[in-house]
Amino acid sequence: MKQYSAEFLGTFWLVLGGCGSAVLAAAFPGVGIGLHGVSLAFGLTVLTMAYAIGPISGCHLNPAVSIGLWAGGRFPASKLLPYIGAQVIGAVAAGGVLYVIASGAAGFDVSKGFASNGYGAHSPGGYSMLAALVTEVVMTMFFLIVILGATGKRAPAGFAPLPIGLALTLIHLISIPVTNTSVNPARSTGVALYVGDWAVEQLWLFWVAPIAGALLGAVIYRFIASDEK
Repeated sequence: MKQYSAEFLGTFWLVLGGCGSAVLAAAFPGVGIGLHGVSLAFGLTVLTMAYAIGPISGCHLNPAVSIGLWAGGRFPASKLLPYIGAQVIGAVAAGGVLYVIASGAAGFDVSKGFASNGYGAHSPGGYSMLAALVTEVVMTMFFLIVILGATGKRAPAGFAPLPIGLALTLIHLISIPVTNTSVNPARSTGVALYVGDWAVEQLWLFWVAPIAGALLGAVIYRFIASDEK
C-alpha cells in the first residue's frame, strides 16, 4: 500500500507541477515561463520525486513506464494494475486541484485546453494524427531506454533521477508543439477529463502511443544490453 500511495503522490506532483506550469505560468503577462519553462517544470517534477519516493515505489508516475519496466524485466506483472490505478487517480486528483486554482482567475475557460494533449486542430502547431502518433511512440521509446539505462547495473548508483528528469525536459522541448507532450497516459487523463469533449475523444492516442513506445523501448534496450546480467 505504501508503494501505491507513493505513486499517487508522485503522479499528483507531476501533473500539478507540469500541467500547472502550463496553465498558470506559461503565458503570464510579461514574465511567462513559456515552452522552456514548462519543459523544465515537467523534468523537475520527475527529478524531485525520484529522490523523494524512488526508494519506496521506484517513482514510475506513468502507466507507460510501469508497463515498459515490466516488459524490460524490471517490474512484476502483479503490481501493474495497482500502480496504474494509483497513477491515474493521482493525476485526476491533481487535475481537480489545478482546476480549482485556475478557475479562481477571471476569464478562465477550461475549453481552451487546460494543458490537454491533442492532434489536428487541437495540436499546438496543428500537427496531424499521424505526426502525433509517431511523436508519442518515439519519445516514449527513448524515455524508456534512458530509464532502463540510467537504472541498470552499469549506471552510477544514485544518479538516475538526473538523466531521467533531463530526458523528460528534452522530450517536452521537442514535442510540445506537436501534441503538448504526453508520453504519459495518466498525465493526459488527469486534465482531459476536466476538458471533456475533444480532449476525451482524442485521449485514446495518448494511451496507445506511449504504451507502444514503452514496449518498443524495452525490447530495444533488452537487445542492446543483453549481456548486462
